[in-house]
Amino acid sequence: MTVSIRGYAAQSASTPLAPHSFERREPRADDVAIDILYCGVCHSDIHQARNEWGNSVFPVVPGHEIVGRVTAVGAQVSGFKPGDLVGVGCLVDSCQHCDACAQGLEQYCKEGPTFTYNSTDRHDGMRTYGGYSERIVVSQKFVLRIPDGVDPKAAAPLLCAGITTWSPLRHWKVGKGQKVAVVGLGGLGHMGLKFAKAMGADVTLFTRSPGKEQEARRLGADHVVLSTDPQQMAAVAGNFDFILDTVPHQHDLNPYLATLKLDGVHVLVGLVEPIDPPTHAGNLIFGRRSIAGSLIGGIPETQEMLDFCAEHQINADVEMINIQDINEAYARMLKSDVRYRFVIDVASLAKAA
Repeated sequence: MTVSIRGYAAQSASTPLAPHSFERREPRADDVAIDILYCGVCHSDIHQARNEWGNSVFPVVPGHEIVGRVTAVGAQVSGFKPGDLVGVGCLVDSCQHCDACAQGLEQYCKEGPTFTYNSTDRHDGMRTYGGYSERIVVSQKFVLRIPDGVDPKAAAPLLCAGITTWSPLRHWKVGKGQKVAVVGLGGLGHMGLKFAKAMGADVTLFTRSPGKEQEARRLGADHVVLSTDPQQMAAVAGNFDFILDTVPHQHDLNPYLATLKLDGVHVLVGLVEPIDPPTHAGNLIFGRRSIAGSLIGGIPETQEMLDFCAEHQINADVEMINIQDINEAYARMLKSDVRYRFVIDVASLAKAA
């Protein structure tokens, strides 16, 4: 059986998002039913709504930064109860038996994870639809506790922008005594600064835009380097243990690689295209440096990240919008006109379209 749900969807790659009704499953025995309160707006939502990655199946209901209240649980659910404040990120299922899943790294599932939207449920074959909607049903294994001390509105972007930056910082054991640089100040970059600083690192922002120093320091940066200034770049040559690169478009990595120490690592979390211009191998060989990549995060580390945010009073910087303003929000995101993440107040769905 299914239930009719209201939301906003893209009906094609060229049409704006608009009100749309669709079907969700009734809760299974291991499911948690959630009334959605807030949903963050991620740049990947634009990619999917406009089929820029070539894999969209329309209609697309975007949204994978979801915070809401539990309304019902299945008979086999033990970790959640009605009334709990919970979150749902980019994943809603995985095979649960491959090596990656066994390590709690469901994002690297060898059979492919089931994404929160624009994916196919591995049990019933239904399409998945995201958080630009009033309710969602998710297996308890992929539901996260939102701890006390985290603002529910500001928690939504933690479920993608937050975990995307947290996972590599934790994997490469960033901490006290290390020098860390973040490339780009946006939805991802602002979280990278906050996390790296809270982990105890000495933190630098690389930016192409003059005048961001005050804002970067507010977010946790100890230093700001203008990456278009050769003198400033030369001054930090061989300086960093770790670079978190959040830039989502093709850019030259070579100047940044030259700022890494021996055994330094440059991690890509924003770019999903070929590296262009090419990387000069000498920048890697003469310094045993590495280029690596990281994809979102698994469920255990996402919960760890949320608990860390509660302990250190870390929230995303957000601008609240009504769902009726989503197309304007997309246009503003493409101009980088948001600090630093839009979040939809899903109660606005009840208003006249």
